[in-house]
Amino acid sequence: MGEPAGLRERKKQRTREAIAEAAIALFLDRGFDQVSVAEVAAAAEVSKRTLFKYFPSKEDLVVQRFADHQDESARYVRARVAGESPLAALERGWLDALRRQDPNTGLCDLPEVVRFYRLITGTESLTARLRRYIEDARALLADALVAAGYPPRRARLVAAQAGALETLLMQENAIQIAAGRSAAEVYPEAVAALTEAFKLLRDGAEPTK
Repeated sequence: MGEPAGLRERKKQRTREAIAEAAIALFLDRGFDQVSVAEVAAAAEVSKRTLFKYFPSKEDLVVQRFADHQDESARYVRARVAGESPLAALERGWLDALRRQDPNTGLCDLPEVVRFYRLITGTESLTARLRRYIEDARALLADALVAAGYPPRRARLVAAQAGALETLLMQENAIQIAAGRSAAEVYPEAVAALTEAFKLLRDGAEPTK
């Protein structure tokens, strides 16, 4: 008899995690471009064929860490409370992520997280792959906005604006952390910037007279 489906899936997940952990450790130690896929496979004790079965590209070994967050903004919209607008739900979700110092906000000063972001921002191919990830996340947010009642074109425009703001704010936070400031020190500024960004989304960018 074969293994139960649940056990097989758990084994696959453990293998996937072991490969990713081995890859990240090597990349952080030696640099992304200095480590080959064969070396990652050897460190994880799997074949290259097995590695590519789990990760289609070398870049995916790194970007997979964001996979669980790709539909996060869309989930905030879908899970909004009664009477709450999609943008209000999105702002509330992002503010909560800042409060938790979620690494995806850039507001995380754990040394290993700072090293991870430096790895991405310092590697051209990883930066390009991350842009694709962000584009996919925007598409998921647009779908959630359509489901919330936005006309499709407006949903795409709002998702693009929100995604661009999220990326910019994350980068600004990460730059401050990389400069040696603590997450607690940067937090009030990050909240103020996020609040201003959502005011622009709601009210438009024209200055009030």
